[in-house]
Amino acid sequence: MKKLFLFVAAVCFCFSASAQEALGSRAQVVSPQINENNSVTLRLAAPEAKKVTVAGNFLTPDGTPVENTEMVRNADGVWEYTSPVLRSELYNYNFIVDGVRICDPSNVFICRDVASSFNIFIIGGDRGDIYSVNDVPHGSVTKTWYDSPTLQTKRRITVYTPAGYEKSSQEYPVLYLLHGAGGDEEAWMTLGRTSQILDNLIAQGKAVPMIVVMPYGNVFGSTPSPTTLAAAKMYQKFEEELTECVMPFVEKNFRTKNTRENRAIGGFSRGGGQSLFTVYSNFDKFSWLASYSAYLTPEVMDIYFPDLQNDIKSLDLMWFGVGTSDFLYQNVLDHQNYFDQKGISYEKMFTDGGHTWMNARTYLAETLQKFFK
Repeated sequence: MKKLFLFVAAVCFCFSASAQEALGSRAQVVSPQINENNSVTLRLAAPEAKKVTVAGNFLTPDGTPVENTEMVRNADGVWEYTSPVLRSELYNYNFIVDGVRICDPSNVFICRDVASSFNIFIIGGDRGDIYSVNDVPHGSVTKTWYDSPTLQTKRRITVYTPAGYEKSSQEYPVLYLLHGAGGDEEAWMTLGRTSQILDNLIAQGKAVPMIVVMPYGNVFGSTPSPTTLAAAKMYQKFEEELTECVMPFVEKNFRTKNTRENRAIGGFSRGGGQSLFTVYSNFDKFSWLASYSAYLTPEVMDIYFPDLQNDIKSLDLMWFGVGTSDFLYQNVLDHQNYFDQKGISYEKMFTDGGHTWMNARTYLAETLQKFFK
């Protein structure tokens, strides 16, 4: 028995020494390294790998991810890549090692997008500072469940409350913030950096302290094309879910101001379409509307909302944002043209780039400074 114990102890010691050696080797690899000129150097220790490439949204001007940028291996078996100079922004990336996609083991900042995970880094100095965790008062994030009689199930929801919420009796206006077809109720927190953006803007006096409600937007097994009437039926079902289940739950469990002047709604991609449909169906409940890279077709407008001209003028804000390289760019313009023809005014913002979270974050930061003012 004593010999067995000594053998096991020896094995454990060797394993521990080997693990420490591996950790020590890994600790020597710095990745990502933000350089003085705002380029970034990525590194990966993989001496046995035959080919390593980097995939990331910083490799093209419009933020579209690419996967064919090769890294170079040095004599120590560390693969390395240095980017061009980058503008201030939040970026994501993966390594692809001999065809297998992995996260950077030297970077603890990992972001999940439903079934995908990737690393992130931030170039500071401008937009990136708004997405960073800074020395300001921080709000809280609650992840919980609620009953949905509309869908006959329990559903997940994420709620941001501003700094000081727990220690006060104050009531707050509410923004309902909706994710796109590929996301879930955590997307606006992880990919959208909602809590960081609001913490910073509130601290700077640029945004009103507010509660942000981020529900799970999938109500069907799949998402119909936004050009079809099937999409409108999906939007309608979500509108019922939001107004009949989500809003009563939020207003019962959080200190909210429950008038239309104190409710806003906004969303990215499919979430933008859901936002538009919900407000056009409920002018008595919402006064602030923002659509990020989204639209409703003229056919849907004519069928579901033929008489909205007078009601829509009661909104304090109707706002559209879209990238000029977005594959939905022309559809968004067509939706805006629908209002142009009826003499209905709105605010708009065009940016470079495509259907990306880079643009979605930009639109969110812009509209947060407009809501409830």
